[in-house]
Amino acid sequence: MLRLNRRAFNLGLLATGVAALAAPALTGRAAAARPVLIASLLGENKPETKVWLKIRDLVEAALPGRFSFNIVSNAALGGEKDTNEGLRLGAIQGSLSTLSALSAWVPESQLFDMPFLFRDADHVRAAVISKPGNALKVKLEGEGFIVGDYVNYGARHLLAREPLTRPADVAGKRLRVIQSPLHATLWQSFGAVPVGLPITETYNALATGVVDAMDLTKSAYAGFKLYEVVPDVIETGHIWASGAIVFAKGFWTGLTVEEQDVFRNAAIEGAQYFNGLIAADEVVSVEAAKAGGARIHAAEDRDQLIAGARKVWAAYAGKVGGIEAIESVQAMG
Repeated sequence: MLRLNRRAFNLGLLATGVAALAAPALTGRAAAARPVLIASLLGENKPETKVWLKIRDLVEAALPGRFSFNIVSNAALGGEKDTNEGLRLGAIQGSLSTLSALSAWVPESQLFDMPFLFRDADHVRAAVISKPGNALKVKLEGEGFIVGDYVNYGARHLLAREPLTRPADVAGKRLRVIQSPLHATLWQSFGAVPVGLPITETYNALATGVVDAMDLTKSAYAGFKLYEVVPDVIETGHIWASGAIVFAKGFWTGLTVEEQDVFRNAAIEGAQYFNGLIAADEVVSVEAAKAGGARIHAAEDRDQLIAGARKVWAAYAGKVGGIEAIESVQAMG
């Protein structure tokens, strides 16, 4: 009940109180500026928020005084599902989102979530700027999301209270998964019990034993201080977490062509900035996590991990354009 009440509160706040949130920024020279409410899941020192500061500055440089950004960090406006619903309502103007979360509206985005599909960050980038990535932008626009550009959060790894280094080790474990059926299917193939939870609820769920393990990128692992409750990091690198800089369609269509060009160019430059920040932040995050007690382990029996992944490919091929589409992405780069 607490979770539902919080979610209802957040969405009610977004639908009716956006002006109040933005009001402190609308003073002095910027009084006539158009408010732009941005949601970020992490703090001001993390790439998820820094990218919006960069975009804000680029827009201000090109269109001085025309827009007033209010960047709300630390998931104060809710988790990914909440913020994405806020974008669709038009209560939030911009946010980052994983493609996993956006699959709730456009299942085709799961193509970029296929486990053990990508070799490295360059391979991910080649895929998202290809024909499938462009087609996904069109489908997302139909659901109320305008993609400024795609971003790369890094590879996801298994996090636990004990070194679950082999696929068989997760059997019977309650494993928090992102709220995406594909992620649940992956861990079910190894005998785990997936539990879908928003990222904002994972720390308490792990601390209280509601779940035993989860997966996440290294940057976010440190950002949410999860090393305090799941100190063992098993470097599976099973899914590369692609995401997007997204704007609300209602906000976007209210912009002039000139303004759209400025925001689009700012998003493209912002995405490059974000990807560089994530790569650097991951190194810093690992050291911070180790200082906080994290233990890093290599994944074992990778052939079994990949075999489990192929079951996901087969199960979801029909949702993402067929096995040929998956294999085409695999061959890119």
